[in-house]
Amino acid sequence: MDKSTNKKNNITISNNKGRLSKEEIERLVKDAEKYKDEDEAIRKKVEAKNQLEGYAFQIKNSLNDEKVKDKVDPEDRKIVEEACTETTTWLEANQNATYEEIESKRKSLEEKLQPIMMKIHQAGGGQGMPGNMPDMGNMGGQG
Repeated sequence: MDKSTNKKNNITISNNKGRLSKEEIERLVKDAEKYKDEDEAIRKKVEAKNQLEGYAFQIKNSLNDEKVKDKVDPEDRKIVEEACTETTTWLEANQNATYEEIESKRKSLEEKLQPIMMKIHQAGGGQGMPGNMPDMGNMGGQG
């Protein structure tokens, strides 16, 4: 529509070149259905890997928080830092690890760190995890 003259025309644009045939569309839909389960498994694995890596970094960084630094025993600090470093190194070296292997690694890390995290939590007066430290129970396998 030309705003100065209020003259109005309609234009239809069609492009029949390069369109997919009905058979090609059906093939694409079948392929999408065929790979749906595989795609879901990959998504689940990537989420688990990202969660584990994020958890390790978050715990390690939380130890440097001013509110937490003084409450962590040097030996406990060493254990946490080594466990987190070992986990991130393992993730880098095992890019093709299965979901189950990643979940097993996460559970192992949590079991190792839980007693230390509880000591830090108790030293903080019991008012939430100090320094925004993650709550171990909420880092489960769900993405």
